[in-house]
Parts: sequence; structure tokens; C-alpha cells
Amino acid sequence: MKITGIQERRDFLKKAGLITAGIGLSSPSVFSISDQHPNPVNKLPRWRGFNLLDFFSPEMEKGRKNPPEHLQWMADWGFDFVRIPISYPSYLNFDRSKPILKEEVLNFDEKSLEQIDRLVFHAINRGLHVSLNLHRAPGFCINAGFIEPYNLWKDQEALDAFCAHWEMWSKRYQNVGSDKLSFDLVNEPYMRQDPNDQHSPGGPVPVEDYYRVAKAALNTIKKISPERLVIANGNGGGGIAVPELADLDLAQSCRGYHPMIISHYKASWVYKEPDTLPQPAWPGEFNGQFLSREMIENHYAPWIDLVKKGVGVHCGECGAYNKTPHQVFLSWFEDVLDVLYDNGIGFGIWEFSGTFGILNSGREDVDYEDWYGQKLDRKYLQLLMKYA
Repeated sequence: MKITGIQERRDFLKKAGLITAGIGLSSPSVFSISDQHPNPVNKLPRWRGFNLLDFFSPEMEKGRKNPPEHLQWMADWGFDFVRIPISYPSYLNFDRSKPILKEEVLNFDEKSLEQIDRLVFHAINRGLHVSLNLHRAPGFCINAGFIEPYNLWKDQEALDAFCAHWEMWSKRYQNVGSDKLSFDLVNEPYMRQDPNDQHSPGGPVPVEDYYRVAKAALNTIKKISPERLVIANGNGGGGIAVPELADLDLAQSCRGYHPMIISHYKASWVYKEPDTLPQPAWPGEFNGQFLSREMIENHYAPWIDLVKKGVGVHCGECGAYNKTPHQVFLSWFEDVLDVLYDNGIGFGIWEFSGTFGILNSGREDVDYEDWYGQKLDRKYLQLLMKYA
């Protein structure tokens, strides 16, 4: 679908709810709160947008593809950011009938890389900043269900391969400015006792190991692109700020999933018996704990300390799974967004279209609006546009 010409654009914006009686195209958004709270100084822009899961699967053709019109809708709705989490096997050529081998982790496939290029440049051409992320990296992924040939946090071979991947990306996009493209090193560092069991216990990566890995990759990138903006995820699955990295030229990425009983309610990859969970409330009691905005403020206090110390912070992933009751989700998420906004921190919803998205989420308690053949959660969109 293409949106061209003045009349087509006006029709699009009218359907989007951006033209109402007495409000012209040049007027401030009817949903904007930008004049209500002064932001503290954050070294990162307050980017607002979405993750695109086109290359999230290790098999390139199985990603959740976003056509160009999705990027156009984001831009027209006032968003300016996309994060692209990539599973590194998606752009390799290797025997997919068995676990990947050490000797295969650098078999870059040019045709697959060109598919990623197209998405990157489609986004940039619409004024969206792109954050390129290795969601699965050589030797690590927070998700289970596959076997890596080594451990990124412990094995030098894995670290060498990790740096080789970032060397490739740095050279590939050497001529793209840092205002348009940043690198997000590795998604949600975590140490699981059994990396092949999603429910296996675990916790933060030892900070000395995280520091060593992050520094090596950062140095690899900076040798090629000294001005490239590089981001490190929070430890322990993304939620723990890492002040120990503050002496490196790194921004940091937090998560908007606290508490997970709200964000990942009945998610089978988080809870062994999801259907036994009682229904949550926000604010309200849940299993003897009172859930409230105060717990959100306490959760982000270490991240706000990083901002105050001059470390750029962005919330690279946030939102809620479609099993969370819709009104509970919206009430909780407004508190999350408001705390982030008050501290100058932008956000990236986990996906645009899908179970966490504003389109085609599959929620059973939403009165969807038809949007060019897609199912739009208008209330969710309006909440996000308050902070766009």
C-alpha cells in the first residue's frame, strides 16, 4: 500500500485520528503531553517506536515480516525508532538439519544480509532511527530450544566470533551516520544453568565477564566507526542497570516488563503452569503483594541514576503479552511510560504487529478497529501517542 499525494495523506491522517474539529495538521497532537513535564538530561534521544521481528527467527523466511507500509504508519503516527533484533543464524549459510558448528558461525550469506539491508534502509528513509541488535549471538541467546557450540561469557572462541560479526556489521554500515543507525550489542545477558531449558534457573552474567565481552565488541566497532553509538542491555535479562560499564563509551538499554506478572501474564515461555495464575489488577493485590506505581518508580531508580551520571538510557523493549486483561495492561503501562517520560527515557514496544503489538494482537477483550485490513488496538495506539 502506498500513501501518496496531499489528499491521500489527509485521508490517512483523518483515519488515524490526527485531524479533528478545530485541529489542523500543524497543531500539536491532541494526545501529546510534551508540554506537561520537563525532561532531565539524557545523552540519548527520547526515541519512541517498535521492535521489528523480521529476522528474529534463526530461519530467515520464518520472521514476522513488516511490509513498508508498517514503517510509514509508524512515521505518520509520530514514532521515530525501530529496533531490529536478529538471530545471527538467519544470515548464515550452514547445515540447518543439525546444531550450528563452530566452523559455520562466520559463513555470512550475502543474499540474507541484503534482506536486512532493505529493512534498515526502508526505516531510515522514513526518518526512523534503527537500532541493530543481536538477539541471538554466537554463544548466547536468552531463549532456549537450540544448541550453541560454545559460551559467549566464558569462551574466547565465542567472543572472537561475536566480535567478527560486529566487525562485519560495522564495515557494512560504515557510511551510515550514528544519528540514523546504532548498534545494540547483545540482547538481555543472562546465565542459565541449562541453556537449552527455558525454565532452568539462572541470573545475571558475572559483571567481569559482561564487561570483558562488551569492551571487546565495543573496541571492534569503534576501530571501524569511531562515532558509532553502541548500546549495552541491562544484565540479568535486561532489567538490571550496569553502572560497572559506565567507564565505557556505551549507552544502556532497560526493559519495560516490571512486574512480569503483568507484562507476561500467562506466557508459556515464562510460567510452567500459566493457566493456574490468578488474574492480576493494577493497582491492586496479587499473591500477597501490592502492585502500584511506586514499585515502577523503585524499579527504575538505578536506571535514573545512570542518566544523572551521564550514561544514555533507552528502554529497548516493553509492552505486554495479549493474555493480560486489556484495561489492566493499559493502566499499568501508562504508569511505566509516564515514569520513563518524566526521566527523558524513550521506548521500543516489543513488536508492531503481533501478540505484544498495536496491530493484530489477538487479544480477546479488545474492540478492534479495521485499519487497511489490519486489526488496530486504537486505545493502545492513543496511549502511545500521548508520549510520541
